Amino acid sequence: METTETFDSLVRAEFHPQTSYLNTASNGLLPARAVAALHEAALMRAEGRPLLPLYEDVEICREQYARLAGVPATRVAAGASVAAHTGVLALSLPPGAEVLTAEEDFTSVLNPFHVRGDLKVRSVPLERIAESVRPGTALVAVSAVQSADGRLADLPAVREAARAHGARTYVDLSQCVGWLPVDASQYDFTATVSFKWLLGPHGAAFLTVPEDFGGLTPLLAGWVAAEAPWDSCYGPVTELAHSARRFDLTHALFTYAGLRGSLELLEEIGASAVHEHAVRLADRFRGGLTALGHEPVPAPGSAIVSVPGLGARQQELSRAGIEVSNRAGNLRAAFHLYNTETDVDRLLNALAG
Repeated sequence: METTETFDSLVRAEFHPQTSYLNTASNGLLPARAVAALHEAALMRAEGRPLLPLYEDVEICREQYARLAGVPATRVAAGASVAAHTGVLALSLPPGAEVLTAEEDFTSVLNPFHVRGDLKVRSVPLERIAESVRPGTALVAVSAVQSADGRLADLPAVREAARAHGARTYVDLSQCVGWLPVDASQYDFTATVSFKWLLGPHGAAFLTVPEDFGGLTPLLAGWVAAEAPWDSCYGPVTELAHSARRFDLTHALFTYAGLRGSLELLEEIGASAVHEHAVRLADRFRGGLTALGHEPVPAPGSAIVSVPGLGARQQELSRAGIEVSNRAGNLRAAFHLYNTETDVDRLLNALAG
């Protein structure tokens, strides 16, 4: 775990926001090292230099993310979006299979199951998802942290209920990995995007799968999914990768070039230090809201705070240099490693004024 001095010095060196940026649940800020890597990658393309180092960045990012997620790199696929990964899962299920989801979860976790048309998709309140697993449930699909309001799913309870009934688990980590220590090995499948709490550019997403691939078919596989990609550019792939790389999608090379530095920074600081910092600031904001007579959505232990009825103030706050989100009429603030007590107090003062 980093000392406070090291934490602060790393953050100051990497981030120079021009606003009180409290909107990581939408997009994370890019650290300076990621910006430099993106610039260098663009120059490589512009100048006609060999691009092999960019392909190497993909594999380094895979290893870095595997360490953050607590799984071997052989269980990590590098893709483009959570929706694409969800689609591969949806297509693997037999007709009539039941998928249990949380009401109003993020669309990318839900929609591919619905568009199949021949699956039984059942939605229940988040707090009831574990108790709602039943015989015949094939898959439980849920976000670890709800995008709309920051509520945390009781994932251990979901895992145990799924195991008791022979169901598989699919957890979207997009709103937690990067600030909340996670262990993806406890679930059959997990997915996350690169551009929120992982502080990377848009265009990358990771999928974790079991060692036996969990019955998935790599229907979106191209040449990068082959065991020997550079020997598999023409004709059908004759030998898929022996690892989760068989589920890779064509790599957004610039994205991985930038993401490498972002993941490196998160590893240098440590997930526990980021978690402690982000939740402390979120709790400070919750306390200040209570003093102002506002009641946030209950989400203990979350770095995301959602306040009913204040979403309409988002544009006003943005004009004042405070970036938050308006989600279903709620004001949503998200706290990450580059935020400070000054950011919290500035937002509270604006709401009070």
